[in-house]
Amino acid sequence: MFRQTIYETDRLYLRILKFNYFRQVLEYYKRNHNFLKEWEPKRPRDFYTAAYQKRQLRYEYNMFKSNKFVRFWIFKKEDKKLIGNICLSNIVMGNFKSCFMGYKLDNDEINKGYMTEAIREVVQIMFKDFGLHRIEVNILPRNVRSLRVMKKLNFEQEGYSKRYLEINGKWEDHIHFATYSGYGEN
Repeated sequence: MFRQTIYETDRLYLRILKFNYFRQVLEYYKRNHNFLKEWEPKRPRDFYTAAYQKRQLRYEYNMFKSNKFVRFWIFKKEDKKLIGNICLSNIVMGNFKSCFMGYKLDNDEINKGYMTEAIREVVQIMFKDFGLHRIEVNILPRNVRSLRVMKKLNFEQEGYSKRYLEINGKWEDHIHFATYSGYGEN
């Protein structure tokens, strides 16, 4: 089933990228290396190379075509700058219709509402265009900004997972959130 690869909000473009965007992706990761490492797994030695990013974008696009993975890259409309992404992984259909969501934003663009705007749109895309029913998110307890985003978007806190994900070489606890199609409707 073909799905579109470009969506937009008031201030943003949300794009599923092919490998020819590797330079912009690489630049994004390089400029945010120090900021993101506190929140992410350790990266392979060649992560910050053009070859790695080309391979990764090819892989992700193929996974998108097979309905197993989607990464929306976030671009500001005003200057076309790539400022982050929202990743939907472990997409399972059948009677489950669920996935996990993770996201990251450029250090220079935080606290401007971009991520809230982007996630709000991505949730609707995944429910309407992809037919999902549930989206789960796990957040480090110290990540106050992400916790605020979940609250603003009315994601429901479902639990607390001890030593849930390996982040920057250390197993970290996470707070578990979810939203589902129809949530908040009467």
